[in-house]
Amino acid sequence: MKMDSFVNRLKRFIFFKGRLNLSLRLFSLLFLSLLSLPINAGLSLVLVHGYLSDGSAWRPIGIVNTLQQAGWTDAGHLFPNSQIPNLAVPSPTEHYVYTVTLPSEAPIPMQAQWLDFYLRNVQKRHPNNSLILVGHSAGGVVARLVMVASGIPIKGLVTIATPHLGTDKAEWGSLLSNSPFSWVAPFFGLDTINRSRGLYRDLMREHPSNLLFWLNRQPHPNAFYVSIVRVGFDEWVPSYSQDLNDVPALHGFATTITTVGTHSLHPTDGHLLVSLLEREKCRMKSEKCQ
Repeated sequence: MKMDSFVNRLKRFIFFKGRLNLSLRLFSLLFLSLLSLPINAGLSLVLVHGYLSDGSAWRPIGIVNTLQQAGWTDAGHLFPNSQIPNLAVPSPTEHYVYTVTLPSEAPIPMQAQWLDFYLRNVQKRHPNNSLILVGHSAGGVVARLVMVASGIPIKGLVTIATPHLGTDKAEWGSLLSNSPFSWVAPFFGLDTINRSRGLYRDLMREHPSNLLFWLNRQPHPNAFYVSIVRVGFDEWVPSYSQDLNDVPALHGFATTITTVGTHSLHPTDGHLLVSLLEREKCRMKSEKCQ
């Protein structure tokens, strides 16, 4: 009997020890996995240009430089068929800014495919970062279409002088591209009118059969939305069309900031972006921002 009792106690001890070792192993794995989690997830900012422009538009006027002075690392420029550039110096803050070049005369969905490709590459490079898009003019529509249709998680969108509700200038462009003038346009250096037919259709003032009407009524992802609206001197896009709060799907969910200026990008846009992004960085750190 004593021997049987001893054997039973020994079995219980071995069983308990095995359970203890298993628990310790599981705890060790959990601890190591917690150590491997990102401590300082950052932000990847992608600047999207507008019609008849390219990614370099953000640089000569000092917007990228202003962001650099505020602690953002210039991660380079992405263009069709390019390799994602190597970073010379990793950012200590994990905040990176990219410029991209899109086929700006192409229809909005085609440009969105290119932007989707760029964003997925940026995402692979900075998997712990949140994506924020800034779009100027038609680039803002391209960025918003990607947010709605791609499924890529995007934390926020800032648009500058973007024709969210369309522009009559696109209707004039479409009219010219479908008139006899299109035959002689190349002789005057205006062949862009012919190459941009699809884009003009996409940017016409919204009506039930065009892209903007559809896009403006689609559910938009949960993100922050800011529209920088030009007042006074924008000859290409009326102010009301630039306001994201006038988009049916975003009514009441966007922040609107008005600035006096022409349709083009301005150096002051850089300072405004820095201010907006600082608020977002503070919010991410759960700090109180004034």
